[in-house]
Amino acid sequence: MTDERLPFDAAVAAVLLALEPGDVVTYGEVAAEAGYPGAARAVGTFLGRSEGYPWWRVINRAGRLVPGHEVEHERRLRAEGVAVVNGRVRPNHD
Repeated sequence: MTDERLPFDAAVAAVLLALEPGDVVTYGEVAAEAGYPGAARAVGTFLGRSEGYPWWRVINRAGRLVPGHEVEHERRLRAEGVAVVNGRVRPNHD
């Protein structure tokens, strides 16, 4: 049986691992960059079941931190020099 998630997982992992300290992107941006536009929720699912990826560098499109993990999310972002105001961040756009 072939796992159809593998190409998606590999593409998302590559995007996430390319992020540098201080980078902030949305789930939708990760999905689009991985070649799967519209798969923002699937990126969240990937991060929820995977370890070793910089999950804290990913926010929702409204700039909100991960529900239930706000304190750790904010701590990690601030440690990388990212401003968090009232539980929100603005993604970087070069």
